[in-house]
Amino acid sequence: MRKMLVAICLLALPVQGQNPAYDQPYRPQVHFSPQKNWTNDPNGLVYFDHEWHLFFQYNPFGDEWGHMSWGHAVSKDLLHWQELPVAIAEEHGIMIFTGSVVVDRTNSSGFCAPTTSCMVAIYTGHQVDGTRQTQNLAYSRDHGRTWTKYDHNPVLDLHLKDFRDPSVAWNDSTGQWVMAVSLPKEHKVRFYGSQNLKEWTMLSDFGPAGDVDGDWECPDLLRIPSADGKQRMWALKVGLNPGAPQGGSGEQYFLGSFDGKTFAASQEPGAHGWTNYGKDDYCAISFNGLPAGQAPILLGWMSNWQYAAKLPTAP
Repeated sequence: MRKMLVAICLLALPVQGQNPAYDQPYRPQVHFSPQKNWTNDPNGLVYFDHEWHLFFQYNPFGDEWGHMSWGHAVSKDLLHWQELPVAIAEEHGIMIFTGSVVVDRTNSSGFCAPTTSCMVAIYTGHQVDGTRQTQNLAYSRDHGRTWTKYDHNPVLDLHLKDFRDPSVAWNDSTGQWVMAVSLPKEHKVRFYGSQNLKEWTMLSDFGPAGDVDGDWECPDLLRIPSADGKQRMWALKVGLNPGAPQGGSGEQYFLGSFDGKTFAASQEPGAHGWTNYGKDDYCAISFNGLPAGQAPILLGWMSNWQYAAKLPTAP
C-alpha cells in the first residue's frame, strides 16, 4: 500500500510599501524575508484567532549568525506578512533556538488569563558558550505581541551540549501534550508527554534509522492524509545536516504509527524518503492550531548550510 507525505512549501509576499529595501536586486519577492539581518529556521508556527504567526531564528544585531532570538511576522492569508518586533530575545547568556508555539485552550499551563486561551512557546535555550542546550517556556496573553519567560526555566535539562528543537502538539487520543525533540549526535528523536507543559515524562526514543550521515535536527510528528485521501497516518520528519543527497542540509521522513508513546516506522516500500530533492528547504515545521481535519501545512527555511553565510546581500 503506497502512501505519501504531503509537504506544502509556502510562499510569502512582503506587505506592499513595508520598506523600500524590498527593491534590492537579491531580495526575495515571493518568499518572506525580514527587513534586515540574519534569519534561518522558522519557529513556533501557529494559527490563532484568524491570524497566522511566523516566528523565526533571527539576529537583531547583524547579518551573520549570532545572538539568536525569535523574530516575528503575522499574516491573514499566508502570502502577505507584517513583520513585528522581536518576540523572544537572547538574554542572560541564553540564545533562543528553534521550538514550537501551542495554543493552550484549557489553560493547562496556568499561564493564561482566566477563561481565555493563550500562546505558549517551547524553545531550546542555547548557552552562548556552547556547553548546554535545554528546553524552556515563554507565554503570551496578547496574541504574541509580548512574551514572558517562565520563572522556573528550564523545564527539561539533560545536561547535554546537543539537545534541541522541540516540536509540541496536543494528542487527543492520550489527552496530553507530546514533544518530539532531537538528540542530534545520537541520531534519535525522543518523545516526552506532559499534562501542563511544565513537567515532562520521557515516553520513548526513535532511531537511529534511515540516514545518519549528519546531525538530526528539527523533528516534526505529523498526522497526514494517505495518498488516496481516505485514511490518516503518522509521519515523522527529521532534518539532517550535512548528509542530504543533494549536498548539505535536507530532510527525511518516516511513515509509520504512533500510539501516543512510541513511533514505529513502517517497513513498507516508500515509507522512508526525502521530503524533496532541492537544496533550499530545511527545518520545515508544521503550523499548530489548525482546524480539525485540516491537512498539515509546513514552512521551511529557504537555504542550505553549505552556503547560508555566504550570500551576497545586505542588509
